[in-house]
Amino acid sequence: MTMKTGKEYIDSLRKLDLNVYMFGEKVKNPVDHPIIKPSLNAVALTYDLALDPLYEDLMTTKSHLTGDKINRFNHIFQSKEDLVTKVKRQRMLGQKTGSCFQRCVGQDAFNAVYSTAYEVDKKHGTNYLDNFVKFLDYVQEEDLIVDGAMTDTKGDRSLSPSQQIDPDLYMHVVEQTKDGVYVTGCKAHQTGVVNSHEILCMPTMAMKPEDKDYAICFSVPTDTKGITIIYGRQSSDTRKMEENDIDVGNSQFGGHEAIVVFDRVFVPNDRIFLNGETEFSGMLVERFGGHHRASYACKVGVGDVLIGASALSADYTGTAKASHIKDKLIEMTQLNETIYSSALACAYEGSPTPSGAYLIDLMLANVCKQNVTRFPYEMGRLAQDIAGGIMVSQPSAKDLNSKEIGHYVDKYLRGVNSVCTENRMRILRLIENLTLGTGAVGYLTESMHGAGSPQAQRIMISRLGNFDHKKQLAKNIAKIDDEKNEQCTAESTESKDKKKEKNKTADDKKKKMN
Repeated sequence: MTMKTGKEYIDSLRKLDLNVYMFGEKVKNPVDHPIIKPSLNAVALTYDLALDPLYEDLMTTKSHLTGDKINRFNHIFQSKEDLVTKVKRQRMLGQKTGSCFQRCVGQDAFNAVYSTAYEVDKKHGTNYLDNFVKFLDYVQEEDLIVDGAMTDTKGDRSLSPSQQIDPDLYMHVVEQTKDGVYVTGCKAHQTGVVNSHEILCMPTMAMKPEDKDYAICFSVPTDTKGITIIYGRQSSDTRKMEENDIDVGNSQFGGHEAIVVFDRVFVPNDRIFLNGETEFSGMLVERFGGHHRASYACKVGVGDVLIGASALSADYTGTAKASHIKDKLIEMTQLNETIYSSALACAYEGSPTPSGAYLIDLMLANVCKQNVTRFPYEMGRLAQDIAGGIMVSQPSAKDLNSKEIGHYVDKYLRGVNSVCTENRMRILRLIENLTLGTGAVGYLTESMHGAGSPQAQRIMISRLGNFDHKKQLAKNIAKIDDEKNEQCTAESTESKDKKKEKNKTADDKKKKMN
């Protein structure tokens, strides 16, 4: 097996016949489309860095299936070290791209499906793990990108999948055959799907027996007949189509999302990894969610870029030595490192599942993601504070380069004399990109809703909080004797009974007197 270069990866996508729509029109050539291209560059970088000796330890490992050297994104975690390396890799790639690089969701799906399939087979005698191992071996051999697809559009959230007026609002099996199944539905928020070779679909929530048709997990190529990809809009996305790259903010890298429609898509039996075993859908969702919430260490790397951009903007305006600027940069750093520390903690506290694959500590993973739903927003606020209002009111790159008015822009947007106006504009546009523009999709909104919205983590934290154990710890310290509570309760009950009897006797006497 030979790992691909970034160019070879891009060339492999050209062979796919993807059915992609953007702005209501079919995209003839997704690989070279200017709006899609930056997200493709971010994925291609993960290939090139895997071949760079400087990043070999973070980006590659040996397959536990074959012993061959593979990209770590296609690896099943075999140790705590694997989990920790993932966190460090996520931060590094966030630093390199300043954006979403779209591959962690695939690895998180691999690990959730692998460990769950093992336990389904154990109980039901199915062969889902064999199916998945063959699929994973193919992915590793061909060095492929796999989009992990969990989120359904869900329709009326007060109704279960099988209660929906339109059954297609959750992915479901519409026909079972001896050779496989046909599925219909839609997966939303699909990060990097246009840049992927395969789509690995999972149920979106814990299912009840009546939702059996919705408990389906499988993988198919992204260009399978019946699949339509509708590309999502991002703030300021058409700036990528302009000739000058200044106003883009981050012209080289980016991310993307899309909704993916499945209209009677056929899935062969050997690509099915769960089919109707509803009692395991919750396990699959929980394990995927846990792994993916730990993946948000990538936001720490992007946060490093935002901190750097904010510090530069202060340098360029001569405010870097002001105490309040220093304090804001310190605050941003503290918030960023808090996210990183919780991501590392859930990796270091990981443990093996029955399959042998390692799972992060679920409590700490949910704490990590809860931090991610908050801290990048505060960092973005501080970055905008440091940058100043000119970040959103400055003229365009075309104005700067205009023969008629460019000299005015250059003259009046200059900060410190040693920094050219263009460079000041570029760093302000980068901050705008990360906090308001296309980059804010991955850095802010994805931080809020990716891998489950904030309430999903709070539910898990409540479930895993082990409050009874913590109550007992407090009782031990305070020397509380539960038997005394029982005695007090009994005495109180006896006292109340006597009081009732006394009152009853008094009432009876009054009645006789009347």
